[in-house]
Amino acid sequence: MSAIPKSQEPILLREDRDGVATLTLNRPEQYNALSGAMLGELQSAFDALAKDASVRVVVIAARGRGFCAGHDLKEIGALGTQEKIEALFQKCGRMMVSIVSLPQPVIAKVHATATAAGCQLVAQCDLAVAAESAKFAVSGVNFGLFCSTPSVALARNVGRKQAMEMLLTGEFIDAATAKTYGLVNRVVSAAELDAEVERLATLVASKPQGAVAAGKRLFYRQLEMGLEGAYKLAGEVISCNAASDEGREGIAAFAEKRKPVWNKK
Repeated sequence: MSAIPKSQEPILLREDRDGVATLTLNRPEQYNALSGAMLGELQSAFDALAKDASVRVVVIAARGRGFCAGHDLKEIGALGTQEKIEALFQKCGRMMVSIVSLPQPVIAKVHATATAAGCQLVAQCDLAVAAESAKFAVSGVNFGLFCSTPSVALARNVGRKQAMEMLLTGEFIDAATAKTYGLVNRVVSAAELDAEVERLATLVASKPQGAVAAGKRLFYRQLEMGLEGAYKLAGEVISCNAASDEGREGIAAFAEKRKPVWNKK
């Protein structure tokens, strides 16, 4: 059987294994730019994953020489009107919010360059692992486009001065600097990237699913609240957690000096 021509391959691939769903951006010739079609595929994938209790962790990966080049500027140029361009960016915004809304933690697996909305995608994920050779930039300013939408995720992950420098200069930072800034969690050699992401995904997937989902939801909600409200909400969430079957099993296991047994759906 002959291979499927690249032009006919899906632009987003999904592979499930041992509770980990890997979504792979598959527009290598376009450096996996976030076209309207790609945004639609990602949104559909996230909508399906939100209802899939068999998936405990999501990994976002990419094929080719780049992780993600951000929005497809040729597509934006062809749209022409402000209304059509804004609709595209609103579509991207909904997709980014879906990452936060997912009950499963999402890990970015960054093997190469991530620019503009590609850097935004990395920042929006809950965790990120990068190869030493990966580079990051919010470079829209170099083309007359201040990276306004990427700044939302960037400013929520790195310090303000670092974010503004990246946004105002459009210059690249290397993976080690990205780790220092807080944009990524771990940096490894390219040869170790697959294994490191698998280790992290497996570790997170081993944790109690209900507690992880509730904790992720609480984490992002409290960031937008005042201190008093944040503590009130956190107290409600951890109390509910402690009274749940998972919480009771965890507490009992601690008291009995044994490993907890989590029910897997």
